[in-house]
Amino acid sequence: MSEAKSKPDLNRPEKLKAFDRLLTVMDELRENCPWDKKQTLETLRHLTIEETYELSDAILENDLPEVKKELGDIMLHMVFYARIAQEKGEFDVADVLNGICEKLIYRHPHIYGDVKAEDEAQVKANWEKLKLKEKGNKSVLGGVPKSLPAMVKAMRIQEKARGVGFDWDDQAQVWDKVQEELAEFKEEIEQNEKEKAMDEFGDVLFSMVNYARFVGIDPEEALERTNKKFIKRFQYLESESKKDGKTMGEMTLEEMDQYWEKAKEL
Repeated sequence: MSEAKSKPDLNRPEKLKAFDRLLTVMDELRENCPWDKKQTLETLRHLTIEETYELSDAILENDLPEVKKELGDIMLHMVFYARIAQEKGEFDVADVLNGICEKLIYRHPHIYGDVKAEDEAQVKANWEKLKLKEKGNKSVLGGVPKSLPAMVKAMRIQEKARGVGFDWDDQAQVWDKVQEELAEFKEEIEQNEKEKAMDEFGDVLFSMVNYARFVGIDPEEALERTNKKFIKRFQYLESESKKDGKTMGEMTLEEMDQYWEKAKEL
């Protein structure tokens, strides 16, 4: 196995010192704070999910100071989980860090071994093949978390299938599939077949996620941008109509549209 070399990190001592400080603070909180002493893996779980979404918001807003803050919150949670596991005699933070290092080295044979990978697609393909060899991964799709939001899950399913060669050849084929699914959805709606229409609508969304992937768009981010845009414009409608003495729920659609069009100009 070849040894990959990296440039020396002149700030490494400060980084290690900061991580050691976090471990020390975690130990002190776990031993002395009534709230921290009561926490379990289960009680922290929903808090970690919340922190992850807050990090996602900061990234979408390109708010780097907030990204730094949220990364700190998530790192605290990771150290917290490891501390709890250490108390149970299962593993500690060193086991966690060494584990991820070993996995990264194993899954990057083009860096640490003799495998050749000329582009990102080859790297992803090698990654999925190596995952299949690992214990517990009987399916290419086995590593997709069941609790992922549906749109994110669709993206991950498609990426993993592509990693083993199961994918369309070009985006024109994918767009044709989108049109096909839209026609089938429309047909079921026109026939008032609600259950079948729901299935077809799912197919439409799945095919749209597929097309977004082909043209390099993250569908989850795209939809969230639209959500934020709608919220901003709707709140403008609320605030400006209130200034004019009008009440939401009592205005006509035409009146509201006037404010909406103004909001689009901002």
